[in-house]
Amino acid sequence: MRMLIALVLLAAPASAWEFTATPVCTITHETPDLALRITFDPAQPQPYAIALTRTSPWEKTDSFGLRFEGPAALTIGTGRHELSADKMTLTVTDTGFGNVLDGLAYNAFATALAGTTEVPFDLTGARPVVEAFRACDVLPSA
Repeated sequence: MRMLIALVLLAAPASAWEFTATPVCTITHETPDLALRITFDPAQPQPYAIALTRTSPWEKTDSFGLRFEGPAALTIGTGRHELSADKMTLTVTDTGFGNVLDGLAYNAFATALAGTTEVPFDLTGARPVVEAFRACDVLPSA
């Protein structure tokens, strides 16, 4: 029986979603095509940030969006995104990320959208991490 349980656990996909509370509240998720990092830092004027890093450069566009697919499907967008000097990381900052967090927690898949570039990623395992992040963002910073 123990061998069967071990085999089942080894065959199950590991959750790539992670949460840390220090030094700031952070969600990370990595796929072969994308590294996602969401932070909440109350010391910043725009305390929420999402950074999406690819293995190839992002297309320079006037708008960036996230399309969430699942039970609470929605598409959100902004023109206030920035590209790193090497164009590998796209970053958006804001005073709130309610729609982003809801999209991650209540859907099955998401796709990052920049011009003709579409980068899909699985949201399996994101909900508990998002819940920990939401609880963290109400704590005073140390």
